[in-house]
Amino acid sequence: GDWDFWTDWKDRRLWVTVVPIVAVTFPAAVQAFAWGRYRLPWGATVCVLGLLFGEWVNRYFNFWGWTYFPVNFVFPSQLIPSAIILDVVLLLSNSFTFTAVAGAMGWGLIFYPSNWPVIAPLHVPVEYNGMMMTLADLQGYHYVRTGTPEYIRMVEKGTLRTFGKDVAP
Repeated sequence: GDWDFWTDWKDRRLWVTVVPIVAVTFPAAVQAFAWGRYRLPWGATVCVLGLLFGEWVNRYFNFWGWTYFPVNFVFPSQLIPSAIILDVVLLLSNSFTFTAVAGAMGWGLIFYPSNWPVIAPLHVPVEYNGMMMTLADLQGYHYVRTGTPEYIRMVEKGTLRTFGKDVAP
């Protein structure tokens, strides 16, 4: 969904929780079919490779080809390390229950570190018209998306965070 489309929405709070939870369902189903029927331990990895291929085709032709959004503004998440961990846990444990608990936990825990090398350059702070924001927020400011209400997009004006996940003035 939208949490994986735009780099300014790939934030450190909601993107790292929403995307892995939603993205694990289909690879887990393909993995269960491939392992249960054929004893093939690479169902999740093949599923994620197919998913990422389709995502790249979608992002290139739809976002760049029709609307000219830069590809570094709409790239998909890196899911291959998570899928490899899911497959390795099933291969070593030979248990669907253990894979559902430990493999899914590994899927979620490795998601953010595996995406950090791609996301890190976009979290660089920049000063623009007297406001401090990240490079991803600056991209979102210049490439306005139709149908996206401005009250959903937040550009942080402060840097001091509270425990309530909001920015203190």
